[in-house]
Amino acid sequence: MKKTLFAFAAIAAVMFSLSSCSNKGQEGDENAQAGEATEAAVEAPEDVKPFDFTPAAPENGKKKAVVELGASGFNLFIITMDENKNWKQEKAEFGQSNVAEGATGVDAVKGKLNDYIKTILAEGVDGKDIHFVVSSGAAKEPIVATIESGLKALGYVVNKVTAEQEAEYAFQCVMPKEYEGSAFVVDLGSGNTKVSWKEGGQAKSVETFGAKYFQKGEDDTKVYNEVKSKLASIPATNAKTLFIIGGVPHKMAKKMKKGNERYTVLTTDVTFFDDIAKDDDKNKAGLNIYKGIVDATNPGQVVFDWDANFTIGFLLNMPY
Repeated sequence: MKKTLFAFAAIAAVMFSLSSCSNKGQEGDENAQAGEATEAAVEAPEDVKPFDFTPAAPENGKKKAVVELGASGFNLFIITMDENKNWKQEKAEFGQSNVAEGATGVDAVKGKLNDYIKTILAEGVDGKDIHFVVSSGAAKEPIVATIESGLKALGYVVNKVTAEQEAEYAFQCVMPKEYEGSAFVVDLGSGNTKVSWKEGGQAKSVETFGAKYFQKGEDDTKVYNEVKSKLASIPATNAKTLFIIGGVPHKMAKKMKKGNERYTVLTTDVTFFDDIAKDDDKNKAGLNIYKGIVDATNPGQVVFDWDANFTIGFLLNMPY
């Protein structure tokens, strides 16, 4: 597995005074999910049934942290995990990267990283347990090569992941073991969408368009048809439950969340979310992808996880 972000001594040595690319607490578009106050949920459609599941809490665990540079989001996650890979989220902060628009440079990234590092150290995370990950969607953007070179020159270790790895990490983070044989996971990101499941005990995944496909001039109908075609390979036995994360699903879940729940059940009726698509091209595109997913798989239940992010799966995959 790849090296950690940097040694603890390097953290103490490298300090920056540059401005950050976004305010702390600002919602990041990739997977800004946890601990956010939401407006009152509207009455749920009839297809929405409760999801009763409580993940096992870590025992005698230790803290680990990861910073994610995505196509839209620039986020921080701190978790406590144990040797059995049980975990809970301790802290999350969300920012915007604007990588997809080519509007983020090395100075902005390292400035925000400096802010995040201070937060991480204040939370008591050991330097060797801090990691920096570039999402597969962000890695496709030309500006990321420049950012990567600049950060490496400053001593940062940049962990780039492929779409296949991202799908695997999302699965490890989101999927309860009790559901592995009857469910699948969707990470609907800005740069791409990753879908993962297990079939005959073997990991399977597909990649398709992300919610910013409209910036590439892609047609809605073309995207819908490709999503539907690619997800047709998921067996019906795996479609009983769809676990979903991502920026647009986050907006959908805000409309339906009740209290401080870890999981929010989403309706499969896409028209229920028409209001979040008004004057927002990304949400409109994300809902088009969601409709393709739902139409292809006809899931019995769709569950949004407020605490999950594929980068937490990255942490779970690291040596304890």
